[in-house]
Amino acid sequence: MDYSTAKLAPEYHSFLSHLQYLEKLTDAELKKVDRVMQSTVVETLPHLLIKLGICSEFDIAEAFIATHPMEKVRGEDYPLETPLPDNVSLRFLKQYHVIGLSKDDEQIQVAVMDPENHFVLDALQLATGKNIAAKIGLMSEIDAALEMQYGEGKSQMDKLVSNLESDEIGEEDLEHLKDMASEAPVIKMVNLIMQRAIENRASDIHIEPFEQRLKVRLRIDGVLQNIDAPPVTSTAAVLSRIKIMAKLNIAERRLPQDGRIKLQMLGKELDLRVSTIPTLYGESVVIRLLDKEATVLDFTALGFVGKHYQKFLDVLAQPHGIILITGPTGSGKSTTLYTALKQLNTAERKIITVEDPVEYQLEGINQIQAKPQIGLNFATALRSIVRQDPDVIMIGEMRDIETARIAVQSALTGHLVLSTLHTNDAAGGVTRLLDMGMEEYLLSSTVNGILAQRLVRKLCPHCKESYTVEPSVAEELKLRKFQPEGELKFYKAVGCNACNGLGYRGRMAIIEFLVMSDALRRLIMTHAEAGEIHRLAIEEGMHTMYDDGLVKALQGSTTLEEVLRVTTES
Repeated sequence: MDYSTAKLAPEYHSFLSHLQYLEKLTDAELKKVDRVMQSTVVETLPHLLIKLGICSEFDIAEAFIATHPMEKVRGEDYPLETPLPDNVSLRFLKQYHVIGLSKDDEQIQVAVMDPENHFVLDALQLATGKNIAAKIGLMSEIDAALEMQYGEGKSQMDKLVSNLESDEIGEEDLEHLKDMASEAPVIKMVNLIMQRAIENRASDIHIEPFEQRLKVRLRIDGVLQNIDAPPVTSTAAVLSRIKIMAKLNIAERRLPQDGRIKLQMLGKELDLRVSTIPTLYGESVVIRLLDKEATVLDFTALGFVGKHYQKFLDVLAQPHGIILITGPTGSGKSTTLYTALKQLNTAERKIITVEDPVEYQLEGINQIQAKPQIGLNFATALRSIVRQDPDVIMIGEMRDIETARIAVQSALTGHLVLSTLHTNDAAGGVTRLLDMGMEEYLLSSTVNGILAQRLVRKLCPHCKESYTVEPSVAEELKLRKFQPEGELKFYKAVGCNACNGLGYRGRMAIIEFLVMSDALRRLIMTHAEAGEIHRLAIEEGMHTMYDDGLVKALQGSTTLEEVLRVTTES
């Protein structure tokens, strides 16, 4: 390896070397972590490796076990009550992912995710007056156990469990299953899970059955977090309750099913999309929460500012052509599309969309729900749409060459077409369509602009703290091109009651917008690689997502760690 692990953090030398030996860590990733470590004063190195998506928490635990004479704590070994005294705060335990296991007259046993963070162990020894013996635990299991020891959710769930029938339900006994799913404790359990999701502004609820436990996780601002779950004996009843609410067939457990739930809870009107798939120990259920009130269809609130925003509005104002939004699943493409449609939605324009599924209903826009099972897919719907005299057409996703060809023909005949693609950057949208089989002369004459985006978590305005950027980091990141004058500052996530101790609240987009020019069209005609198109777009003034992220980090909207988590340096 060219990049020295000792240079990064001497105390983690053996730990990092083991990760490299297992091929879980590359030189490029080490340099990325080094850069963040120089510019932050909060995160420990193992926590950063997980946060940046470089290593899994299982990799981290295994590397520490291999390089330290310590035992690993199993998920079921965490106690329900903490052995730690009251003067050890929950905030401290959550921040450093440490939990008490047991105690005797001389020592207290704890589980930690980072045994090299000696500050934590020393602080605990000082607070308790006893020797501290540490074991290794998975970060998510420690956090879940802390929730069980200290969280209010557990006490509420416990009250419900005590009222539940203790006998396990046979999956073949459908009538019994329906009866159990209709009983008050099960209904309250499901409602409690949904209530916790709404209170925490979660976008998804993941309910996953395993052999010994039922796992419930919430996706909050794009990151999954464990919450207290019903007992494993109630798995069949809980899943059946959700399937009944979604009007699904509770007798069908071998095939995936999709449904919807309309719900009013905590003063909110919610549209829930339910998806089930069969797994080894039952059915895994994911519930997508669509809160109509919480969705703000406003470009500024989404993170569109400055030059990018004005360019996008200029292209959106053109009467015909294609505008593409690209990014992976969960990067906010649909929200950007809906916001663009809201901007275009005037009395003078007829707008028709074909979507799968229709996520939000917009007044004044004709929205078509694709139904592939009866032959109503994007392509067949589009053929009919063009005969409806629309001004603007929105296609949920360009999935195949047939859909792409009809979209291009619609753009050539005077329509404005908006759609999405799954690519990593703006330039990749061009090469994806060429790879599909789209003729380069049609592509270059119809595409007006391609927007690529990712979502980063926004810093909580109540508790974020600034710190001065080291000169070496500022030079390496070339920050002066974004802020020529004044002191360079980044911000860190701290955590307070307003953000539930996370330090983040909400998400925003970081974007790059490729505007088609004559030079780019000539490059497309030669079947140029995505890298060449990307370089020329930058020469013509395009700011990359990475650049946009650094600007927003300097403004205090997000952190450098968030930017590096979702982008790579261009």
